[in-house]
Amino acid sequence: MLVFWKPRLVLLAVPKTGSSAYERALAPHASMAVLDPPELKHAPVYRYNRFFRPMFDKMDAPDMEIMAVLREPISWLGSWYRYRQRAFLDSKPVSTKNLSFDSFVDAYASGDRPAYANVGSQAKFIEPRPNGTAVTLLFKYENQAAIKAFLETRLGVTLDLPRMNVSPDAKLQLTERTEAKLRRNCAADFEAWARAG
Repeated sequence: MLVFWKPRLVLLAVPKTGSSAYERALAPHASMAVLDPPELKHAPVYRYNRFFRPMFDKMDAPDMEIMAVLREPISWLGSWYRYRQRAFLDSKPVSTKNLSFDSFVDAYASGDRPAYANVGSQAKFIEPRPNGTAVTLLFKYENQAAIKAFLETRLGVTLDLPRMNVSPDAKLQLTERTEAKLRRNCAADFEAWARAG
């Protein structure tokens, strides 16, 4: 999570949406860069609302805008699947080694997710809070030109984005049955992504 005080902007780090590249490029310009622990670096709206918003309100900054980037849900799951194929996760419960992408997505779309498919939800990440705290600037990961143009204009910087955390290649094929199950059971994620600009 990056906080830009004078521009009144908070950039939430939605996992698997290129947040590490933006963090690397923008952290030197940020008033606050929350890099660790992962639970705070990747703070969803509810955690931002609980830990950070009250502090900003006390500093007379109630008009902070919250920005987030969402990735097309199947592509987002593909990134998680490929990330969890990495050798350092071998033999751990979260590893997807020796598992097809279809099996991974089928498990994700089920009610009781095993450890390897327990990767959260983008829709839940940006879910508004009862007090009105919500993402006000929502971008599609696939629209990098718009993200970059917005940040350069808002922050007055020129961005050179590095490629980071690139996962190994893997086959990302779904059966019609599994894709239909995902779209049915995780409709909120597809709807959230569709709302993004």
